[in-house]
Amino acid sequence: MGSQPYLAIRAINVYVRDQERSVRFFVDQLGFRVAYDAEVQSGVRWVAVTPPDGAAVLSLIAPKKDTPEHKLIGRATQVVLFTDDVPARFREWSRRGVRFSSTPRLRRVQIETTAAQSGERAVWGGVSARFRDPDGNSFALASFDAMTQMVEMQRRAEAERLEAERRAARELEIARDVQARLFPQAAPEMASLEYAGTCIQARQVGGDYYDFLDLGRGRLGLVIGDIAGKGIAAALLMANLQASLRSQCAIAVDEPTRFLRSVNRMFFENSADSAYATVFFGEYDDRSGLLRYVNCGHLCSLLLRKNGKVERLESTATVLGLFPEWECEGGERRLDPGDALALYTDGITEAFSPDGEEYGEARLVETLRRHRKATPREVVAAAVEDVRGFNAGEQQDDITLIVARRRNRT
Repeated sequence: MGSQPYLAIRAINVYVRDQERSVRFFVDQLGFRVAYDAEVQSGVRWVAVTPPDGAAVLSLIAPKKDTPEHKLIGRATQVVLFTDDVPARFREWSRRGVRFSSTPRLRRVQIETTAAQSGERAVWGGVSARFRDPDGNSFALASFDAMTQMVEMQRRAEAERLEAERRAARELEIARDVQARLFPQAAPEMASLEYAGTCIQARQVGGDYYDFLDLGRGRLGLVIGDIAGKGIAAALLMANLQASLRSQCAIAVDEPTRFLRSVNRMFFENSADSAYATVFFGEYDDRSGLLRYVNCGHLCSLLLRKNGKVERLESTATVLGLFPEWECEGGERRLDPGDALALYTDGITEAFSPDGEEYGEARLVETLRRHRKATPREVVAAAVEDVRGFNAGEQQDDITLIVARRRNRT
């Protein structure tokens, strides 16, 4: 989870004459536990012990005679065991038969501070004592001095940071799953219209939105929107907008402008003063092929006629959510058999090539024309693939696209 690779000390070697005797010393007299005890392929016993908190591992190695390691038995190990109360540990271990070569005493050391560049020196220290194992190996027992406490604080802070990152990642994963269910899970069946849509988010969650609303009486609502901002904040606003649209869509068939005024009011009342969204709402009549629409500050939608002509459905109102009192006008277009409608967000047209060139509306039109004989689902997939190939880098914004085509008469 962290930005740096994980790093820790695995084990410290302690050379002994009799592994079993050493195990009993560490377990019975010092209160350690056996971390592992196994026989490796060479037939050598591999045994290690660890203190109760498991913060360190001591490998107890019985080297063969006449080896350099055998000569290290009975010397200072340079291992320092830390405790919060050296005198208490000294009394407890002494009662268990541990041999101490020095009683607890206060030690102070002057060191140069790493934070200061002026050569200032700081004093730190703590109570310490030394003891020996059955082979004469010596160990230090020391209290948590200022330096050790600082290191421990840093260790805990790092552990807390990693845990916070883990929780944040998990929460984002949950948010992504929840938001995915806000997108349409089913497409109302239309006799004269075939359609498809997708949203490819740049992050785990985002502010783009599209929807297919069953308005009843053979009417379909086509919605696409773009929330100002990115990440969790935009995702929450997107959920707010989706709830407003779906709760009010019953009035959309008869009065689409009144429907959007109601949505604007709810969105304004339930979001921050600076929050807003661009939205294109289209209401399609399955019997007549008539599309009534309101473009609330969104990018123009593209109506590709069967004869190759392109009509741009420009903005008819300002964005949603900025003003409590909001007026809008609508437009109408009739889709003839073979005509196609494309609704999209700026994640498509404002995608940039490695050279800084914008994908733009013209390329989108060309892509739609190139695949005009394919199904809307295939057109959506081809357009997304084309945008991603043009961008050829990290996706900077959500990519959302709806393509609808009126079926040819049979």
